[in-house]
Amino acid sequence: MVRNPIAAITGAETVAIQALLLNTVARWRAAGLAVCGLIEESDGPTQSSCSCGVLRNLVTSARFPMYLDEAPAHTSCHLDEIGVTTAGESVLDQIADADVVVLSKFGKVEAVGGGLFCAFEAAGALGKPVITSVAPKHDYAWRRFAPHATTISLRQDEIDGWRQSVVPAASLHGVVASGR
Repeated sequence: MVRNPIAAITGAETVAIQALLLNTVARWRAAGLAVCGLIEESDGPTQSSCSCGVLRNLVTSARFPMYLDEAPAHTSCHLDEIGVTTAGESVLDQIADADVVVLSKFGKVEAVGGGLFCAFEAAGALGKPVITSVAPKHDYAWRRFAPHATTISLRQDEIDGWRQSVVPAASLHGVVASGR
């Protein structure tokens, strides 16, 4: 059964999700998949009400800070929306050549059309499979954006099952279906 080409990992902490996504990217690349996107990495402990760190481009390893020293007046969150948007823009030229796009999360900035939203849109326009994560507090906005998305728990076998349903083995870059 072919699943929706967009999937979201839910029900787990950001650190655990990002670690699983990073491991998954390494496994998929070893299997011959071309993977692009962004992974969230901690940039040390923060004293803010949000867990901002950096986004790292999976192809170039460029790092994009997501943390503001001083929160904007309208919020207590130190999220740097411009940094997140710049990170999203950094993957736009990589999406066409990718088999799978990994975007660290769909959150409050994406819910209003900012941040990584441009990368979600570009991948969708090109029909590229996308895997992301969504916190429960952003589930409503996520469902409005991707009402038919596949929901995945923090399990490698579910992630691999989704990937196998949307990226056939025969399409792997130069890898024979027999596993070579």
